[in-house]
Amino acid sequence: MLRRGPDRLTRAFVADVAEAAAPTGPATDTLTGTLVGPDDVADLPEPVRRYLAFMRVVGAPRVWSFRVAFTGRFRLRPGMPWLRAEAWQYNSGIETTRVFTLRLRAARVVTMLGHDTYVRGRGRMVGRLLGVVKVADGSGEEFDIGELTTWLDDAIMLAPSMLLDDRSTWIGTGPDDFEIRRRDHDREVCAVVRIDERGAPVEFSTTDRYAALPGGLVQARWFTPALRWDESGPVPFPLPAAAVCAGPNQAGGEICAEASQMAPGISPIGGACAVRREATQKKEAAAVQRRQNDHLRFLRKAWQVCTERSRVSHAV
Repeated sequence: MLRRGPDRLTRAFVADVAEAAAPTGPATDTLTGTLVGPDDVADLPEPVRRYLAFMRVVGAPRVWSFRVAFTGRFRLRPGMPWLRAEAWQYNSGIETTRVFTLRLRAARVVTMLGHDTYVRGRGRMVGRLLGVVKVADGSGEEFDIGELTTWLDDAIMLAPSMLLDDRSTWIGTGPDDFEIRRRDHDREVCAVVRIDERGAPVEFSTTDRYAALPGGLVQARWFTPALRWDESGPVPFPLPAAAVCAGPNQAGGEICAEASQMAPGISPIGGACAVRREATQKKEAAAVQRRQNDHLRFLRKAWQVCTERSRVSHAV
């Protein structure tokens, strides 16, 4: 039997992770990987402590990295059609790193691969039509700031213990909101997080992002509303997740997605191998299902032929 390998999205993600060359694990002389204790959060503002309690951070191991898969939809502007979206993502907090590989499908035929990365203080966004023809390639200070801000958003929504170090500053701004600042490579970004009475994040909002408009990049408000939280697992999870860039005249893009799986504390090598393995297993399972369906169709057809012949024989 011919074994079919991972699809183009998976291969692109594995290549992106390999190129990022992120640390493969926490250093032994850091707190990363240890349990978060009450003393680690005792001096933080009350809204922050309530948020961390909702996210079940205290008593849990510090998350130093995670891999997550998304499915959902994306559109460049309000009023434009939604495109089917699938993505793999890998984040590390040891050396702040983000790898996000996205596939968009239009009319089930035309695809585009997007590569968003933040590696060693540099952000970059590349888009390739059919995974080959480069149609976008952005880098520079605006992308450095924007990709670091997106990493911060990921940490707030998915892995807040990645922020419990001296590179983060927490500031209480009200009874149900706080400001979070994150420093990396002589750069600092800032966002405001609103929470409800439980401490669940309601919205992450920032102006440290840029909208790509016909006239160029424009600094704009960017926010991720948390529509609801699934609390059935070991840690709460936002379902679905959304991100909206509200540029001038609401001209920014929008993505709405649901995470299908998340694996915390995984090395980039282990993450890439797992992605390859999962993709191959998925394809093999689909091939088995197709063979079973073909066999069932053959049996139905054979039964119909036998029944028809029996009917003709009785008529004669």
